[in-house]
Amino acid sequence: MSVNVTVRKFDAVIVGAGGAGLRAAIQLSEAGLKTAVLTKVFPTRSHTVAAQGGVAASLGNSEEDHWHWHMYDTVKGSDWLGDQDAIEFMCRKANECVIELEHYGMPFDRTDNGRIYQRPFGGHMSNFGEKPVRRSCAAADRTGHAMLHAMYQRNIKVNTQFFIEWMALDLIRDAEGEVLGVIAMEMETGEIHAFHSKATILATGGSGRIYYSSTNAFINTGDGVGMAARAGIPLEDMEFWQFHPTGVAGAGVLITEGVRGEGGILRNAQGERFMERYAPNAKDLASRDVVSRAMVTEINEGRGCGPNKDYVLLDITHLPPETIMKRLPGIHEIAVQFAGVDALKDPIPVVPTCHYQMGGIPTNFKGQVVVPGRRTMNEEVPGLYAAGECACASVHGANRLGTNSLLDLLVFGKSAGETAVDELKKSPKPHKELPAGAFDKTLARLDRLNTQKNGTSVHETRLTMQRTMQKHAGVFRFNDLMKEGVQKILEVQKDVQQTEIKDKSKVFNTARIEALELDNLIEVAVATMVSAEARKESRGAHVRDDAPDTPEHPNGRDDTNWLKHSLWFKEGNRLEYKSVTLRPLTVDTIALKTRAY
Repeated sequence: MSVNVTVRKFDAVIVGAGGAGLRAAIQLSEAGLKTAVLTKVFPTRSHTVAAQGGVAASLGNSEEDHWHWHMYDTVKGSDWLGDQDAIEFMCRKANECVIELEHYGMPFDRTDNGRIYQRPFGGHMSNFGEKPVRRSCAAADRTGHAMLHAMYQRNIKVNTQFFIEWMALDLIRDAEGEVLGVIAMEMETGEIHAFHSKATILATGGSGRIYYSSTNAFINTGDGVGMAARAGIPLEDMEFWQFHPTGVAGAGVLITEGVRGEGGILRNAQGERFMERYAPNAKDLASRDVVSRAMVTEINEGRGCGPNKDYVLLDITHLPPETIMKRLPGIHEIAVQFAGVDALKDPIPVVPTCHYQMGGIPTNFKGQVVVPGRRTMNEEVPGLYAAGECACASVHGANRLGTNSLLDLLVFGKSAGETAVDELKKSPKPHKELPAGAFDKTLARLDRLNTQKNGTSVHETRLTMQRTMQKHAGVFRFNDLMKEGVQKILEVQKDVQQTEIKDKSKVFNTARIEALELDNLIEVAVATMVSAEARKESRGAHVRDDAPDTPEHPNGRDDTNWLKHSLWFKEGNRLEYKSVTLRPLTVDTIALKTRAY
């Protein structure tokens, strides 16, 4: 296949224009570096737009709060799988990053005295787990939307160069392991370009479209994660997927946890507030994995609602209508559009839905991608950084607390940008020569799509993958089902390698884009299934039927054998493990204990 590849040179290239990508771009562009941002959609349509409830920061605007309490809650929420150095870094930086965002023009809701309005959120407590605290800084129920607009406008001010409707295909990596940029496709023309850069930041968001029922946008296809896996970089903790308790039943559309933060109550078919039985202290504001499992248990035991008894109800009818229309206007609209109910008068049918990947590309708290090396398990990959949902710092461990995702975007987007600026300005150097054959594997992948005959359907193969993941790696995980799931997903992987597209045209060929997205999704799906089957314990969002709650292993957690991060390598479909960082930066270790709310 003869293809001309146009080479463009930048100081830095960022893949993804959601919260993490935009925040990193601000840092780089303000430092005077020539920065390119590649994005499949217009930046303000990135999936960060779907974040509703808020961003966590211990501002203490409504009541006393402290970053150390926030750190404790995050470590506890992670079921002690989170790295405590990164968690301390995130929680200490939270106030600074939120105030910075406010100065960019973010229209936060306000308290009567003019401070940023904060609401309670699941798992966020005062005084080391004592009682719920108001920590989530919110812009009604459209916080992510407002955040994207504020940061996009800031990027326009500092002259960041955007490449809109471009899809990054692969990393360019030389024989020494250094990343020298990315190969990308311009969707409008189908032309292939190489973005040759000194720093490459992956900020491509989540991969929730590996599941059949997901709150994720259709663009969330794990592009950065797939690119990293194909470049020989392991994927960390991919067995841990958060199922958001409240997706609209039958539609999967997100209903923010902020609804429960404002006083919403989950009820079963008997009208019972059932969370009092599962989390007597936090009730409806327990962490997401706890609430999701409680909901599924209610459904499985016959207390579900509706003709098929397959959902529960989220009730806000007891709240003043003015509160709902001021603090939750988008949720009222979603309930009407997707559930057919007026939330002022009737409860909303909800069910747990795939929402967030806790795992991803392994990084440190500086945003540098790290891999096992000759000396340590965390050697930096020169020239490569990652931030946001596609990265694993690991601040979320086995389960993320609500509103820590938007904080993750801000803190580690900025951190990755700062580190890249420091590296580039500390030792200025010309662009390294691109290696011979740098584009060969990508062009061969495209050529296969263009020449495949009698291949598999992209749509059918993707659907099989999604149904396999939904059945075999859902909210509850069963030993035999996961073993079967590994075999099934490996069969799907073979089908992905021979997908066929009927449309061979170049201009806005969505069939080709979907096939290339499936190449990324399957890497994520295989990593997830293999890692989940191998982890023989219950921890956070990963709950196995053969690792039940016992006195020796409360909640099924086995710290003796499984207090470690998993690393899945595409080559050989193999797993390695590395230690969890239990030592914070400046404070004492938050000691292991049973996780209860």
